[in-house]
Amino acid sequence: MLTQLDRDLANVMDGLTAPGGMLATTPFARFGRELPMIAAAPPNLGAYFAHFCTLHGAREFIVDGDIRLTFAQTLEAARIVAGGLVAGHGLQKGDRVGIAARNSANWIVAYMAVLMAGGCAVLLNGWWQGEEMVTGVEMVQCRFVIADRQRAERFAGLTHGAEILPLLHDCPPAEGLAALTAKGGDAATPLPDVAPDDLATVLFTSGSTGTSKGAYSDHRGVVQGTFSYLAQSVLVLGLMTQRGEAPPPDAQPIALVNVPLFHVTGEVPLMLQSFALGRKLVLMPKWDVVAAMQLIERERVTYFVGVPLMSFEIATHPDHDKYDLSSCVTFAAGGAPRPVEHVDRIRKALPHAFPILGYGLTETNGVGCGNFNENYLAKPGSTGTASRPLVDLAILDDAGAPLPQGQIGEVSIRSVANFLGYWDNPEATAAAIMPDGYFRTGDLGYLDPEGYLFIVDRKKDIIIRGGENIACIEVEDAIYAHPSIAEASVFGLPHELYGEVPVAVYLAKEGCAVSEDELRAFLAQHLAAFKIPVKFWEEHQALPRLGTEKVDKRTLKQRYGALWQETGKA
Repeated sequence: MLTQLDRDLANVMDGLTAPGGMLATTPFARFGRELPMIAAAPPNLGAYFAHFCTLHGAREFIVDGDIRLTFAQTLEAARIVAGGLVAGHGLQKGDRVGIAARNSANWIVAYMAVLMAGGCAVLLNGWWQGEEMVTGVEMVQCRFVIADRQRAERFAGLTHGAEILPLLHDCPPAEGLAALTAKGGDAATPLPDVAPDDLATVLFTSGSTGTSKGAYSDHRGVVQGTFSYLAQSVLVLGLMTQRGEAPPPDAQPIALVNVPLFHVTGEVPLMLQSFALGRKLVLMPKWDVVAAMQLIERERVTYFVGVPLMSFEIATHPDHDKYDLSSCVTFAAGGAPRPVEHVDRIRKALPHAFPILGYGLTETNGVGCGNFNENYLAKPGSTGTASRPLVDLAILDDAGAPLPQGQIGEVSIRSVANFLGYWDNPEATAAAIMPDGYFRTGDLGYLDPEGYLFIVDRKKDIIIRGGENIACIEVEDAIYAHPSIAEASVFGLPHELYGEVPVAVYLAKEGCAVSEDELRAFLAQHLAAFKIPVKFWEEHQALPRLGTEKVDKRTLKQRYGALWQETGKA
């Protein structure tokens, strides 16, 4: 039955979405039906940046090492760079501009500038190797790629057709993005009018077919996705206000940024939502648990979000009680399942804070479900209920028909925040988006009587390692490229920190010998490090097959999963 928290949250949301309320909706026609859209949301991301950066002007927004920028300074820098892209580089509305860099203040300014200039921000995975980068750039035909030195070097010697514009870190935007303004243009340069249905972003996602697909969204979808998260934040704040637990009105929320901004978790609920919340972003160049605790203490961070292993590392670190972490009252997780046992351990280690969980996908602009505070402690195996007021959540059978409550089927999400399709891939788009607008996630799950979603398995042959999707077939293809490999199979096995990790079983060609180290070194030339199997097992006879002649992964997973458990790697 519904808890008191459920009822309280529902009452607050009813008030927020009532006619004239802060989050009142208006209908938007798509898929032959009317979808709810938050009426107060700005029409495009440029207007969104301008409104909230002006509203919070003097407040500090970005802390990146020694670089500190207010909201007003960040907007000013982005406006100048946008002018440089238009006047100096001739950027046209709809041109794709790749961003290939680690997190930094200048990454954020560059992202804003591309969108303000009418371009489409293509968020390239910063962990990709050169071949993977080029695949992404060529897929969407990027005209420019804004890249830091480390990523720019990966393009060396490879043909891709884009102009590389250098981005520097650890310096003010005027210096770090000087290449974008070097040919002219400034804050006075006229910018194009951008409509809600103009192209905004392309993010990449790995599915069972192997090669990453470019999920593209318009401005409406990204803004509405951001406002969906804002609705959840306003909802919780409203409940805290009712309970007398809300922070002082002038207290600034502060988030630690330790997830990559090129992923939807970093882009939408963390970075973009922060503009509206007036939330300060404290950036980390790379994850380190001790550095994270030091920053939480020094900057008085109030909100932490990351893949599940990150908050678990803080909770289980032997020195976590040596740092003052009392300001951080929320430890959110997304991007991968959080093991049930982690929830209790985090709560006990950090009793002043609540763990929470979100569920969404690149294709939904991160929007889906949320499980908060006491309800998450009560149902730690659930990803929560559908996010009001936008999300329509359904459990569908293979034919696309809805299943009754309690039955397991494919989790499907419909909202105005959903992506529009996969770039230049109509077949994959048609397979993922049903005619009535539901996006088929590839996750299998069921709804309990209170509407809480429980995910039990995946239909797609993918591994989720610490929030990174890995297509098994992509890794298998890379292994098969080795001239001495006859057969290979890649699958995921459980891991306490990463959720699951890729492993491989292989058979060498007759008369050939291939060591694990040799395979690992070979793959490192072609795949991002997170995709490379953590363990290779060599078979000396043909791999087991199904009647379809496909490799019997279930048998291999059972056989080697037992070995994995015995060696204590799980």
